Amino acid sequence: MTPGFRLHRGRRAHGVMLLALLLMLMLGAIAAMAAAEGWATTRQREREQELLFVGSQYQQAIRHYYLASPRGRPRVLPAKLEDLLDDDRFPQPVQHLRRLYPDPITGSPEWGLVMRGDRIAGVYSLSQAQPLKQAGFDPADAAFEAKASYRDWVFLFVPPRATRN
Repeated sequence: MTPGFRLHRGRRAHGVMLLALLLMLMLGAIAAMAAAEGWATTRQREREQELLFVGSQYQQAIRHYYLASPRGRPRVLPAKLEDLLDDDRFPQPVQHLRRLYPDPITGSPEWGLVMRGDRIAGVYSLSQAQPLKQAGFDPADAAFEAKASYRDWVFLFVPPRATRN
């Protein structure tokens, strides 16, 4: 063989290796993108579960605040979320909620508030994003099925109507 032939053959082998390396990098990038997408979906599902838990905590705290009115005083809903932490209607302040939770979807401390007059009856996320979860809710959250955004997941306490004798 002539020295020129070996040089040509070496360049060709080098080109094939470069092509194989590029192919491997492309496949690695595709795999990384698929893994990132799977992780993002998993994280969104976790946030949805957290929203269901936190929203329920607010709903229960509003209910407890309403039902725990001191004797001789009318039952009322809280005027602000902070009232759920420190209910000063009693001689010894009562705590209906452990802490004010941020919105798990937006990460913000701000919540949308459902008002009855000047009182809070419920909360909802301010996120306009579409939920992944569209079905399979617990019976208490069945109203959330097929909702277009997290904003439509409203955690509401409806006070019972006064009974008449």
